[in-house]
Amino acid sequence: MLVNDKKLRDLCQKLFEAAGIPRNEALINADNLVDADLKGVSSHGATRMAVYLKRLRLGLVRPNVKIDIIHETPGTALVDVNNSMGAAASYKVMQMAIEKARKTGISFITVRNSNHFSAAAYYTQLAVKSNMIGFAGSNGPARVAPWGGKKPLFGTSPFSIAVPAGKHFPVIADMATSIVARGKIILAAKKGDSIPPGWARDKEGKDTTNAQDALAGTVLPFGGPKGYAISTIIEILTGILANSAYTTQINDLNADFEHATYTSHYFGAINIAAFGDIDNFKMRMDQFIDQVKNSPKGTGVNEIYLPGEIELRKKKYSLQNGIDLADVTIRELKNACEQLNVPFSL
Repeated sequence: MLVNDKKLRDLCQKLFEAAGIPRNEALINADNLVDADLKGVSSHGATRMAVYLKRLRLGLVRPNVKIDIIHETPGTALVDVNNSMGAAASYKVMQMAIEKARKTGISFITVRNSNHFSAAAYYTQLAVKSNMIGFAGSNGPARVAPWGGKKPLFGTSPFSIAVPAGKHFPVIADMATSIVARGKIILAAKKGDSIPPGWARDKEGKDTTNAQDALAGTVLPFGGPKGYAISTIIEILTGILANSAYTTQINDLNADFEHATYTSHYFGAINIAAFGDIDNFKMRMDQFIDQVKNSPKGTGVNEIYLPGEIELRKKKYSLQNGIDLADVTIRELKNACEQLNVPFSL
């Protein structure tokens, strides 16, 4: 079903408000999900509403953001967000990182006691809007075995880096350290679809194309030991550095409905103006992007894309033509509207 992004954002915002979230924070949470759907990253879009609302209903997530600064320097901070909604809390922390970078040139903030924050690019894009390079990452519940192991230990460890350009789209890398974001497997399971070979293994450590078996097993890291190495570093920069939960100490968003998740993130910004003229940087970025896109193409390749370009093109298209929302997500939104007495209007 094709839906208008404004209508979808408005509906999600109203659902969050009905669940007890303050209006301005409900808008941030809703906009975060809709931004993912606009880009075609449906695994991190409105399909997450059902579990977010369930955790709010059960009192497992703080509805209003509360940020306590535990340690702080001009360019760094350790903050505790007190089990607040991941998206609204992360938005506010990223704004803190941007403000610090205005003064110091570079900032880094690590966060503890948070929740799932959806797509990491949502936060790094905020830095781009301020003519900065943004970076963000998160740990999460055990989904991925260490290289050579079969028991899940690491999260899918999403991270993003975003860089502004001039005439071109910004360059935005946003990925999990697993071969695929687990959200895509969750969505496949909801829809009753199989998954491609090589995405995951079942609980016995055998390759599987069954989404349900994959959810009970482990997702595979991309690039083998290289993905595992990056996941290790992200775990250190989040849970370890924040003196918080890590690996198997983090509770499962989708399965544990008795405890908080204790997720940790990091956010940072590099102020381009601290290194030189912003317009010159953007001009050089455009030249670099042109060089990449105009480089010789392999057999059967029509165009070379920069990281994030496909998603940003999809967003531009979706803003004009609507978001293709899965039927199962539509049903979940209707159910949520009935439970919270919110008119369904898409």
